[in-house]
Amino acid sequence: MPLLKRTLALIPLLAAFAFAQTPYSLVDPHIGTANEGQTTPAVGEPFAMTNFIPEAHSTEKKCVSPYLFSDTKLTGFRASHWMSGSCTQDYGSVTLMPTFGDLKPEPEARAAAFTHADEITQPAFYSVKLPAYNEQVEMTAGIRAGMLRITYTKPGTANLIIEPNARMKDGWVKVDLSHNEILGYNPVYRIYQGNGKPAGFSGYFVIRFNSKPSQSGTWCDAKITREQELNGKGHCEHMGAYISFAASPAQPLLAKVGTSFTSLDAARKNLNDEIPAWDFAALRAKTTRVWTKALDVAAIQGGTAAERRTFYTALYHSMMLPRIVSDADGSYPRFANGSKIEKIPSGVYYDDFSLWDIYRAQLPLLTILDPARIPSMMQSLVLKGEQGSYLPIFPAWNSYTSEMIGDHTGVVITDAYAKGLRNFDVASAWRLIRQNAFDTPPYEQYKDGLGRRALQSYIKYGYIPLEDPVNEAFHQKEQVSRTLEYAFDDAIIAHLASDLGHKDDAAVLTRRGSNWKNVIDPETKFARGRHEDGSWITPFVYDKWASFVTESNAYQYTFYVPQDVDGLIAALGGNDAFIAKLDGLFAKNLYDPGNEPGHHIAYLYDQAGAAWKTQQRIATLLDVYNDTPSGLPGNDDAGQMSAWWIFSSLGFYPVAPGIPEYWIGTPRFPSATLNLPGGKRFIILAHNASAKNHYIQSAKLNGRPLKTPRIQHSDLMRGGTLEFIMGPEPNRSLFDQH
Repeated sequence: MPLLKRTLALIPLLAAFAFAQTPYSLVDPHIGTANEGQTTPAVGEPFAMTNFIPEAHSTEKKCVSPYLFSDTKLTGFRASHWMSGSCTQDYGSVTLMPTFGDLKPEPEARAAAFTHADEITQPAFYSVKLPAYNEQVEMTAGIRAGMLRITYTKPGTANLIIEPNARMKDGWVKVDLSHNEILGYNPVYRIYQGNGKPAGFSGYFVIRFNSKPSQSGTWCDAKITREQELNGKGHCEHMGAYISFAASPAQPLLAKVGTSFTSLDAARKNLNDEIPAWDFAALRAKTTRVWTKALDVAAIQGGTAAERRTFYTALYHSMMLPRIVSDADGSYPRFANGSKIEKIPSGVYYDDFSLWDIYRAQLPLLTILDPARIPSMMQSLVLKGEQGSYLPIFPAWNSYTSEMIGDHTGVVITDAYAKGLRNFDVASAWRLIRQNAFDTPPYEQYKDGLGRRALQSYIKYGYIPLEDPVNEAFHQKEQVSRTLEYAFDDAIIAHLASDLGHKDDAAVLTRRGSNWKNVIDPETKFARGRHEDGSWITPFVYDKWASFVTESNAYQYTFYVPQDVDGLIAALGGNDAFIAKLDGLFAKNLYDPGNEPGHHIAYLYDQAGAAWKTQQRIATLLDVYNDTPSGLPGNDDAGQMSAWWIFSSLGFYPVAPGIPEYWIGTPRFPSATLNLPGGKRFIILAHNASAKNHYIQSAKLNGRPLKTPRIQHSDLMRGGTLEFIMGPEPNRSLFDQH
């Protein structure tokens, strides 16, 4: 009996230990919520239409995340469409705030203090105590609907305050006591190109509660009325509805929230489909299972506890966007107007493609870990092009934005095609890609965000000269960066043109893929601004911000030629000069690990016969991330920063998306298994791996020596084993192709 008792006593401890080791439990949604990370403790399924987020900032203002780790008060719990890790803005959102006692609906008046010690944050669950209101608030959610559970510590008068976070003061809300519902909408407005114009659709919501209120009404700023319907009509800074009722510790308040971008009826149907019962635990369990399956696609062993938390939280962050926009029945607002409702016949319709960021690593990561989603994402981009008449460059809010630079939609489509993920309208995709590369729309469309910026200058000169200010863009000027990125885009889509049999287009695009040479000054050997007459900008400073470079400096952007690294090495003077140039970037602290233009750069040593330096740099850069709220070095940008860390910690990276191969870096974990479709597994073994032992001594793929610092996507997806022997000193001859 004593042995049995001891065994029984150990069971809870063993269960707790086992839970603590699961990928799901290693996710810490607080990572990235401080400094510039711009992530949130978002609750909902992967790629959810609507995330449920604790709200500390009652606004949809640009670059203001709903939640920051430094916040000390909450103003509510938001059904949000915030682009995770971004400096954009929320849209079509609604906030619920349960309070206790006197009714004070305005955000500052209703705000309640909280502490992080009283929070529980998980992908499928959030909980916090609000002592000022004698309540504990819990949230869980699915794809398009979520649920709040409010438990009170004493009896009294409780309130549920609803606020559509109307950007232009034109939200609408109605209390319908006959159905125990509050319903409304928050109209969506565009930003960037077309800023301030209606997007043509709204964020619709239906909120259902399980307690009969004793009082209800609407509010406009400080004015509270018993009116059951309110249209903001431009005169309310904040507005919404409320219900009040007798609270009891024995009876939690439950509130279910259904959302849609098409109609109130669709929001109600989404709610009924996803949350048919008043069962908070069942919804939480379902969403937990979905996340568990999604996160179990990668099995990590070894490393530190902090590194494992960093890895799985990064994986969570990489599964936020693009978001599902279609209703349960496939309905979604038509792109670039939204007033007409379309219906996707199969799959789902996605939006909020932060394409300047996610083409680099986040979408390529999904081609490995969740390839079944990729065709629907590509078809969503094609539909946008068909409905709006041009392929969008950075589609968000279901609108053209022309945000950032480049034209990377064609790159992600090419990447999907090259990897065999072709279940989308490839013919239409190519027509639209080609149109973007060759044609400029009429001016009224162009200034509204359609088409490549400064395409005519790019075609005429082979680069964008400084005399072209690129006025019709949120990012004006930045001519050299645009030239470099268009050259990459053209080189990549040339592969698709060739594969589809468009030989003439492929030849033209291949030539244009070399336009990077037109902005690399042969004298200084830096990317440099250039005038229409071919002369170079003077004075020229390579190590500071310049108007012709995007969010960087000329030194860093000099290395944005991922499609032709051999050509760049030659242009910069050969291997030794190239290596010295790379060394200088890092030595002068001009490399920015917190922004996307440099994400591929540390891998470029591979091509110059110094793979050990790639290993050295990547090991250092991996340590820039950590498992604290400030653990991201910059905006996560829809999961791109996180995807960089995932790839790099596994030991390889897609330097040139659209070319289906990965460049070798340095693995951080002794063992990692990628559970691929069809029951296949790709195993990365790194014997002796650690933060100190980051140099590869030898490498094998499926038992054969790896002769180049590359692995092919096809080899990875077939399954197999990539095996490294690691050590504390570099093997300088490894992968030496020269």
